[in-house]
Amino acid sequence: MNALLVILGAAVGAPLRYLTDRAVQARHDTVFPWGTFTVNVVGSLVLGLIVGAAAAAVPHGLLLLIGVGFCGALTTYSTFSYEALGLREGGARFYAVAYVVISVAAALGAAFTGAAFAQAIWPGST
Repeated sequence: MNALLVILGAAVGAPLRYLTDRAVQARHDTVFPWGTFTVNVVGSLVLGLIVGAAAAAVPHGLLLLIGVGFCGALTTYSTFSYEALGLREGGARFYAVAYVVISVAAALGAAFTGAAFAQAIWPGST
């Protein structure tokens, strides 16, 4: 049953990642990978929310469905790495460094914000 929950979450997260990436990137005329940046930050926020609420209100199955399946498929470290290397190899070194620094800072900030928000809503969560 646990594997099925992860698969179901991933079945929603993966296509949503692709569609969001394409929609966001189509709105920006730049080499900066805004689509991947967006899904990684949003996924980190959702993961922070679900993990922050896990101790008090979220059943283990929902953590697997949303945290592991959905967020795991929505976010994409491999694409992030590929795009950062592509920027560097394409001569856009400033964008490559900015992408790495801003992405990591924003994703961590989003995860911490999500966890803090969850703890404010569900007292007793860790």
